[in-house]
Amino acid sequence: MGMSVTISAATERDAEQILKLQYLCYQSEAEVRGDYSIEPLTQPLDSIRAELNAGQVLVARLGEEVVASVRGTVDEDGVAHIGKLIVHPRMRGHGLGGRLLGAIEERLRTAREAKRFQLFTGHHSDRNLRLYRKHGYAPVGSHQVDDRLTLVTLTKDVGLLTRTA
Repeated sequence: MGMSVTISAATERDAEQILKLQYLCYQSEAEVRGDYSIEPLTQPLDSIRAELNAGQVLVARLGEEVVASVRGTVDEDGVAHIGKLIVHPRMRGHGLGGRLLGAIEERLRTAREAKRFQLFTGHHSDRNLRLYRKHGYAPVGSHQVDDRLTLVTLTKDVGLLTRTA
């Protein structure tokens, strides 16, 4: 390839690429659930644009292409909610998800004064669960959505942040 992946704040111009990447990345989750009406597959472009203004959205680029993204907000109690960490299937397995996770944690800690991080994933999402545990997250609860899906909530205190180079 010859190009390196860079991580930066998403801009309005990235909204459409984020939406397309999100649609691609959540196909496997929809297949596992047998439900293609899940929110990541039905989210409208205007909603992603609103998220760009409401919180922190980071993208990873390979040249001009958005190949990964993550979103985060911090509530009034200082809990940072991290969501929709997505990596293009051809870019998985190279540490990009971990780099993005570290970058959004740092951004939410410094810009939004987060005290704790929280995220969730499906109980069958072994790759996600391994990634989150590797980065210091611990399961704190679960919620059964339906017969096929239980969401696992994981948290991490700011003091457990791992610094990235």
